[in-house]
Amino acid sequence: MQQNNKSWLNAETEALSGLRRHRLMQICVATAIGLLVSFLVSRGITKVIFAAGVVSLLIALYMANKHRVIPSATILLSSMSAMLFALSLSGAGLFDLAILGYPGILIFAAILGGVGLFAFVLVLVITQCLIIVCLTLEGIITPNVPILSWLHLVFVLVIFIVTGFSVYILVKDIKRLMLSLHEENLKVEESHAQIEYLAHHDTLTKLANRLYGETIFNRCLKVCQQKQQSLAVLFIDLDNFKPVNDALGHAAGDELLVKLTQRIQQTLSKEQYLIRFGGDEFLVFSPISNQKDELNTLAQTTIEQCSSIFEVLETQVVVSASIGIAQSPDHGIDFKELCRKADIAMYKAKEDGRNTFHHYHPQLDKASDEKFKLLQLMRPAIRANKFILNYQPMIDLTTGDQCVVEALLRWPQEDGSFVGPDQFIPIAEQGGLINELGAWVLQEACLFCAQQRQTGLENLRIAVNLSVMQFKDGCLQSVIEHALSSANLPAEALELELTESLLIDDTEHIQKQLLAISQLGITIAIDDFGTGYSNLGYLRNFNASKLKIDRSFVRSICTSKDDENLVSAIIGMAGNLGLLTVAEGIEDKASLEKLTTLGCDIGQGYYWSKPVAGDELISLISKES
Repeated sequence: MQQNNKSWLNAETEALSGLRRHRLMQICVATAIGLLVSFLVSRGITKVIFAAGVVSLLIALYMANKHRVIPSATILLSSMSAMLFALSLSGAGLFDLAILGYPGILIFAAILGGVGLFAFVLVLVITQCLIIVCLTLEGIITPNVPILSWLHLVFVLVIFIVTGFSVYILVKDIKRLMLSLHEENLKVEESHAQIEYLAHHDTLTKLANRLYGETIFNRCLKVCQQKQQSLAVLFIDLDNFKPVNDALGHAAGDELLVKLTQRIQQTLSKEQYLIRFGGDEFLVFSPISNQKDELNTLAQTTIEQCSSIFEVLETQVVVSASIGIAQSPDHGIDFKELCRKADIAMYKAKEDGRNTFHHYHPQLDKASDEKFKLLQLMRPAIRANKFILNYQPMIDLTTGDQCVVEALLRWPQEDGSFVGPDQFIPIAEQGGLINELGAWVLQEACLFCAQQRQTGLENLRIAVNLSVMQFKDGCLQSVIEHALSSANLPAEALELELTESLLIDDTEHIQKQLLAISQLGITIAIDDFGTGYSNLGYLRNFNASKLKIDRSFVRSICTSKDDENLVSAIIGMAGNLGLLTVAEGIEDKASLEKLTTLGCDIGQGYYWSKPVAGDELISLISKES
């Protein structure tokens, strides 16, 4: 940037220097012609003075041609001033026609030099005039007032023509400069308008950005207050937008955003505004007349537009949107505060299954505050080892032997209560703590299993649940290897449990890691099967060897024919794929017998034991033995 500015300044300096040289040569030529004419019609000492002036001008012209502008201008101005001074002394003194040439010299100085040169010439002219007056008053020179003749008219015309030419080129340069300044001013104004537009609008969608959105919001709010209306803020977040970028590239994602904004804008009125908040997030400002149905219709229409089919790079793409809604003045009048509340409502819509909308309610703020407080408590709790592991056995339904123990994370509180994993695990995932917490669970579970194997339970295996977030950084394999190595536990003794939803998230990235992990000898189990996508094709891709049927189906297997048929189908298909099945949540003998009849391999639940501390589990195993 600095180099470009320097180059521009150098170019401007060279252009200005070239213009001065050109003007200097023009003035030299014009003045020389005028003096030559005067030389031809003059006589006596005047002829000699004019001849000296012509010679001086030729020297100045030569030096200007050699790009010596300053010396040339100095010779020109000093010689012309001396010539006029000599003509005045030899003529009528201060009343001589030569005095009329001094303004021309001042104009030359203004054109050819800066302030310093002009001041010098002005002082020189004044000094010469003072000398002429002093010499005249002291009687040293006697003014010779000539008789008027046609020759005097020639001298006057020469002075007027040369001076007029100088004035003309000076005014011409000034006009050119003014025109240039006007053009530059227009360019600056245009650039300023362009910069302001870019600062206030998204370059991709041409929508107002978050910064300008606040200005639009305040303007809309003022209008709504005057009309006694409410102003709704709809916070739109696209669901499943990242897979579009990952699969088709960012160019496809950009094209999708452009087409989506065009569709949404077509459904909005002139009083409604669409703002790009950032990434795949948008805002809609809409005045409403206290009619919730009107707002619901707008939200539903927007969701329908977002979830329709888009043609992107010759590929049909479908996404969806979750929307949170806040209103002013009910939920405040500050732009940032309303955006925050609409954002909270949007996340509630995502929790409700996505592709839907949710209105803000103060209870959401309370839940958000509780999550924040829980996150702040969780950080020091991890460092202080405040978490514990409980263990629940899995039983081989054929032999009745205990085959695997599942490690379950618990967070005890000082008052004796527990924060459930369904509460703190999502917060740990969102707060970036799940990797640290997950590594601790793996380490502790492997140590517990290794210790029990050394005390006689040589066939004991341990199962640990994994979060999808633990796969994100690609370091999971090294974390597992470190846990096994530190505990001196063989890989065959470790089983990792994954939820179904993990299997469709960033499939290739996770599949590579699971393949490497399974090659260590670790087994993979699919947890809560039946509650998610239930795609058995994924099980082959991810080297799963066991699948766990969710407790919601097991609990009612004796009372619901539909659940019995579903469990039977899962067991049958798993068997055909060579997978073992684990029934979670077995609490009574009837359910156990039914599952045994259906061919289930392994059982887990309160029928045998609830999750207990490690020493209680050992006592339980010893008692059963």
